[in-house]
Amino acid sequence: MEGEIMDIVILLLIMMTVGAVIGGFTNSLAIKMLFRPYKPVYIGKWRVPFTPGLIPKRREELARQLGLMVVNHLLTAESLKAKFLNTEKEKALTTWLQKESSKVFQIDDSVETVLKRFDLESPVPYLERTMDSWIEGQYEQLKERYMFLTLRETLPVQWQERLDRKVTTVSTYILEKGEDYFSSEEGKEKVQTMIDDFLKTRGTLGSMVQMVMGNTSLADKVQPEIIKFLKHPGTHDILEQVLHKEWEKVKDWQWERAFSIVTDRDLVIRLQGLLKERMNLNEWMDKPFGSVIQPLENRLIEDLIPKASSKAKDILIERIEDILAKMKLQEIVREQVDSFEVSRLEELVLGISRREFKMITYLGALLGGLIGLVQGVFVYLTGL
Repeated sequence: MEGEIMDIVILLLIMMTVGAVIGGFTNSLAIKMLFRPYKPVYIGKWRVPFTPGLIPKRREELARQLGLMVVNHLLTAESLKAKFLNTEKEKALTTWLQKESSKVFQIDDSVETVLKRFDLESPVPYLERTMDSWIEGQYEQLKERYMFLTLRETLPVQWQERLDRKVTTVSTYILEKGEDYFSSEEGKEKVQTMIDDFLKTRGTLGSMVQMVMGNTSLADKVQPEIIKFLKHPGTHDILEQVLHKEWEKVKDWQWERAFSIVTDRDLVIRLQGLLKERMNLNEWMDKPFGSVIQPLENRLIEDLIPKASSKAKDILIERIEDILAKMKLQEIVREQVDSFEVSRLEELVLGISRREFKMITYLGALLGGLIGLVQGVFVYLTGL
């Protein structure tokens, strides 16, 4: 009786062991056949069934399906909008940009140094050439536009009124300078020279006048009278009236006549020089970069960056579908997966699911063992 029980136990153990080995080996082989062999195996012209493995055989289909999965389920327009293009992310981006931008305004290196750091040449020559071209262009446009118009028609009324008031100032200035000149020794000598030249042209009359005056200089007599004449209010009124009259005539000049007084090239060069002197770009290049752009700090950080972030979000929300379509993510994923070596795909899959595959193998062995046990019991009962 004991020998019979022992035989039954050995039979069941053998059947369970065989079933477990077969079940575990079968599952392990099935898992390996997902990847291997990597290439078809031929015996002569006959291809061995189930070669290559499932994934190598269906690699193109797998790549295409992964591309579709990424486009249709992972990186969709709706998911990107919900995840990244929301108010919270916009505020975070704005805060980050403001924080990073504030560092730019603390740079102590010169503008030229900062540009060299990025392998950028000095913009001064380019800017000067641009300014020169701009001035020439503007001058030619103004000349063509106003050539046959008068100063009275083109100058703003307030400019004309201001220039009208300047006539009085100019009159006073001329008389004051004339008085200073004729009060000086140089002016006195000039008066004496003019009198001498005048008397020389009068022949006998001039000689008689010189004889009558004797050693007395006519310049001593004439100089004070000239100064009195210049100081007289009537002289100022006469000069002012003359200047006003001439200024009114000038107002009726066409710009063609005004432009003819000064050579075009000389005027353009003068304007270009004044602008360059005013801008002083070389001095600007030596200033600290942060101080140069300092006037932009408040507007950039408080105004432009928030607006730019908001605008960028709106543009992305509006065009995210077109952007994703143009990126062709499906094709990128398909090409990348299709270019993988099968061994690399195997490593990727096993690296993620190695534990699960082992559990499948163990489960196959367990199921095989249970089946072996059932078979052993069935054989024993049938044998009875």
